Amino acid sequence: MSASALAERASRLVAGLKRLYPEAACELNHKSALELLVATVLSAQCTDQRVNAVTPELFATYKTAADYANADPAQLEKLIYATGFFRNKAKAIIGLSAALVQNHGGEVPEAMEDLVALPGVGRKTANVLRSVWFLRPAIPVDTHVLRLVSRLQLSKETDPVRIEMALQKLLPEEDWSFAATALIWHGRRLCFARKPQCPSCALRDDCRFPGRR
Repeated sequence: MSASALAERASRLVAGLKRLYPEAACELNHKSALELLVATVLSAQCTDQRVNAVTPELFATYKTAADYANADPAQLEKLIYATGFFRNKAKAIIGLSAALVQNHGGEVPEAMEDLVALPGVGRKTANVLRSVWFLRPAIPVDTHVLRLVSRLQLSKETDPVRIEMALQKLLPEEDWSFAATALIWHGRRLCFARKPQCPSCALRDDCRFPGRR
């Protein structure tokens, strides 16, 4: 497929996603950049619903980066236990919070280079912050985006960073954040990993996944 044909198909797919999910937004409950950052760290290998069940008590206990930086690891681990990998997540949250206090006055920075310099923060998490909180064009590439980009044959890349760059070239900047969020919604609601609901998918005419028929 030529580059222009791929761009046209991508445009149709984004238009379809806008019809399906006009309200698409981050599903992690938060009221600040710090809460979103912590919730995103907790969401690794965990559903947003489970994270949202844990964070009310967590956010009531720890209100600032300094609170997290000075947290007793055992207490923090207990509060986030249900999200899985709780020891590693607690270590990351304490570490990134200490870095926020030391290097950013306790505030979550906006720049990509500053975000990914925080312990436990990669490009996906940084892009979530930039897209959702700072309202910057960004493409967080999670497992759903990885799966759907492959199924829709929007890119042959398999590395998340390369997929992010490929989508940036393929889509207009104003569609970056929405497209990533809507792909996540579609992956959670219809295009499942094991049993995608291809017959009822409104995107099927522009999909290249073998199970679409």
